[in-house]
Amino acid sequence: MSDTPNYMTPAGYQRFVDESTWLARVERPRVVVEVQDAAAQGDRSENAEYIYGKKRLREIDRRLNFLARRLANVHVVDPKTQKGDRVFFGATVELEDEEAAVATWHIVGEDEVDLEKKHISWKSPLGRALLKKGVDDVVTVKRPDGATLEYTVLAVRYG
Repeated sequence: MSDTPNYMTPAGYQRFVDESTWLARVERPRVVVEVQDAAAQGDRSENAEYIYGKKRLREIDRRLNFLARRLANVHVVDPKTQKGDRVFFGATVELEDEEAAVATWHIVGEDEVDLEKKHISWKSPLGRALLKKGVDDVVTVKRPDGATLEYTVLAVRYG
């Protein structure tokens, strides 16, 4: 496992806990019953329900292990407790690009990234460039194709 802290917002942490609980208490027991029923039908070598059920159990167990590892090293940071005019984990940042287009991004943990909701990781290129920046600071981000983009920080909010 990485030495990098696994920062999460309270909402992200709760989603992981809820998913882990649902998988362990609802989904896995349901699939176990399906596998038992399929096994009772006889020959397992050509029993699609049995084979699929066993595969689904492995997927559930892998996901439960992943969630447990991520939750074991989590550092929950509540944006509501953050203050200041600099960008840190949990900030909501309003940016203006070179063409005067304005976008708002939320700096969240790696496991909470959702581009449709404008949630980016603090470890992403834009997230790293924004850390410790304040209003009117200009950040430069290098794209994978080598081109660079510049953004001006218009606002920093928490909570």
